Amino acid sequence: MGYLEFSYLFQGLLWTVVLTAIGFSGGIVFGAIVALMRVSKSPWLRIPAIGWIGLFQGTPLLMQLFVAYFGLPLLGFDLPAWAAVAIALTAHASAFLGEIWRGAIQAVPKGQSEAAHALGLHTRSRMIDVIAPQAFKLSLPATVGFLVQLLKGTSLAAIVGFIELARAGTIVSNQIYRPILVFGVVGAMYFAMCWPLSFYGRRLERRMSAGSAR
Repeated sequence: MGYLEFSYLFQGLLWTVVLTAIGFSGGIVFGAIVALMRVSKSPWLRIPAIGWIGLFQGTPLLMQLFVAYFGLPLLGFDLPAWAAVAIALTAHASAFLGEIWRGAIQAVPKGQSEAAHALGLHTRSRMIDVIAPQAFKLSLPATVGFLVQLLKGTSLAAIVGFIELARAGTIVSNQIYRPILVFGVVGAMYFAMCWPLSFYGRRLERRMSAGSAR
């Protein structure tokens, strides 16, 4: 495999990183909104959040990519492939991160919220200053784990013709007829991205388990 083929794979790698960054960043923003709606006492906020989470957790990411790529143009949104994929990944991430953070918020001891209420803090201040920092710490291992899954999930973007790392590997393999070598390199690239994140997530989980055992 020569320089040109490796350069093509590297371009696919960059697009994989970009899609992951966009999907995860968007998922953080909208996931926070979903989580807050999910723990709201108002059914007008809670029920739509439950439906959103159920929709995206109960359907395959592949189907969500198809709907974003082929469905949005039917509604008048003529988007490039990368934008459609980014929207699908953002919606997917918002549902999973929203549920992760919902669990973390509800895992914070109620005594913390009651103490903040006794001090006269308003609901917004209790959430931002008391509950959210503790929930963030509790959710960090699961959030990192989902980031790894999202990064690997970008490979499904190839199904709508978008050239990310997996698709680039297929194209190069078809050109030089050395699939073992090409996909060995592709696998090594995925491993180089995913393993440090997985290691960090496991380390966080062990650290938190050790801290809660004291």
